[in-house]
Amino acid sequence: MYDESRRIARGATDVFEGYVMEANNQSTVRDSAARAVQYLTLRLGSEEYAIDILRVQEIRSFEEPTRMVNSPDFIKGVINLRGVIVPIADLRLKLNMANVAYDEFTVVIILNIQGSVVGAVVDGVSDVVTLSSQDIKPAPQFESSMDAKFILGLAKIGERTLIVMNVEALMGNAEIGISL
Repeated sequence: MYDESRRIARGATDVFEGYVMEANNQSTVRDSAARAVQYLTLRLGSEEYAIDILRVQEIRSFEEPTRMVNSPDFIKGVINLRGVIVPIADLRLKLNMANVAYDEFTVVIILNIQGSVVGAVVDGVSDVVTLSSQDIKPAPQFESSMDAKFILGLAKIGERTLIVMNVEALMGNAEIGISL
């Protein structure tokens, strides 16, 4: 099972790296109002989210982090990533969603937020999509446990509705060790 989850994570990383190479090789200039941005789509429960791919450093299979005392509930612990100590946050817990058992599809998205590295545990990653600013519609404002500053808007791709996240607002806070 461990080998299978590594294979799945490696496959997701290969797809991700292919999209990054493609994005880095594109040199077209677009109108700033219609500027297209690539987003990595991920799953949390039955919902699909999207985060700016330029914040993604790598995708790894989930491994149990070293637990830290006096850390917030959503911080699962830390891992040593090639000599860098990386805090690992469970996005389900950060967003006040129901906790779920980790399985072979659970991955950690390693993010670079303003020079700081942090990991985000998600149920799985799907693909990379390109969205223009016109594709992202404002999200309705509800009284909820999820802070509205974490959401940039909603995007419709065929039958899929993506919740486009502001990953810097979501992951950039003193609780995680990142100050914006």
